[in-house]
Amino acid sequence: MSTENTVADRLLQDARRRTAKSESPKLGKAALIVGVVAVIVSPVPLIAWILGATALGLGSAASRRPVSAKRAKIAMLLGTAAILLGVFFFTLVISRG
Repeated sequence: MSTENTVADRLLQDARRRTAKSESPKLGKAALIVGVVAVIVSPVPLIAWILGATALGLGSAASRRPVSAKRAKIAMLLGTAAILLGVFFFTLVISRG
């Protein structure tokens, strides 16, 4: 009987992978970057809405991880701001046209 791949070893490796994944701040950073870009391009309403919604989605997923919760909340605020700014610029374009 081989002791290399026992059930306990496989379970331990799986648990380590899950822990490493939940401690990674990459999702929070990605959400923050998308949120900043969404606010920057907010004068183009369609892109602002898409990127703002993406920032909200990534932020809500990242907020479940304790390592990136603060960045996730900031990203969600930026995503919301981008959507609102997109609505403002869309309304501005419609009113002039």
